[in-house]
Amino acid sequence: MPMLHFEFMQRAFWAGGLIALIAPILGVFLVLRRQSLMADTLSHVSMAGVALGSVLHMSPVLAGFLFAVIGGIAIEQLRRSYRAYSEVPVAIIMTSGLALAMVLMSMKSSLSKSFSSYLFGSIVAVNPLQLMIIAAVTAGGLIFFAVLRRHLYTLTFDEETAAVGGVQVKLLTFAFAVMSGLIVAAAMPIVGVLLVSALIVLPSAFALRFAGGFLQACILAVCAGLTGVFGGLTASYYTDTPPGGTIALTLLLILLAGIAVQKVGQRRRQRHLGEAVRAVPSASRQVMSTSYQEEETNVS
Repeated sequence: MPMLHFEFMQRAFWAGGLIALIAPILGVFLVLRRQSLMADTLSHVSMAGVALGSVLHMSPVLAGFLFAVIGGIAIEQLRRSYRAYSEVPVAIIMTSGLALAMVLMSMKSSLSKSFSSYLFGSIVAVNPLQLMIIAAVTAGGLIFFAVLRRHLYTLTFDEETAAVGGVQVKLLTFAFAVMSGLIVAAAMPIVGVLLVSALIVLPSAFALRFAGGFLQACILAVCAGLTGVFGGLTASYYTDTPPGGTIALTLLLILLAGIAVQKVGQRRRQRHLGEAVRAVPSASRQVMSTSYQEEETNVS
């Protein structure tokens, strides 16, 4: 029976496709800002929110979103205190989120048993409410990056230049942190807490090796993300493997294949260049020999 005949697979493809439209774009910005680990950090903080929501009998999904946003804001605030050590805020928030999640999980024995879906993802179990949330986050993220792309691009490379150019740096970094938290929390049902960075970072890492410009990098990253998600879901259905892990491995294979193709192309160009360089002296000697023979003939 075709996999799209099942309603849960239809929702899975919709959820994966939607998040693959926005997560790789965020990944491009995070990689360029040298904050690749921020996705992992926010996912761990979001896990603490999910645990707290379960303990307090609140909505775990909404609590996870709230904690992810708070974590993003906290990272930006700490980053201003540790400007020379950009990795310190990420480490602080990651360990804090993970520690809080472990403590909260210990308060409710039944929570640890159902936590595997948050750790490894359960895209085939995405319900209509989660799908609506993912769609809303994707739409908001696309509008955010489309409207503020020039300011975000300037901010990514030089905050001082952005401030001189009239960009509200503090407000924009605050908005970027909030959007990062929302996207990471929305991506958690797809691949889980442990693999959320794969969906965000791997497509952007692939795109930045081939793109000739920023816009092209975003487009290539989205294409790689969609290919990895749809390919991983299809492979997962027919091989009966975990969807989150299969998607992450598919994205990794895309990256490795891209690197291999690039290496082969570089070696071919180097070989052709070497042959051209070796051919230059030979041709020069032939021209010089012909000229010398003509001069000898004229003198005689």
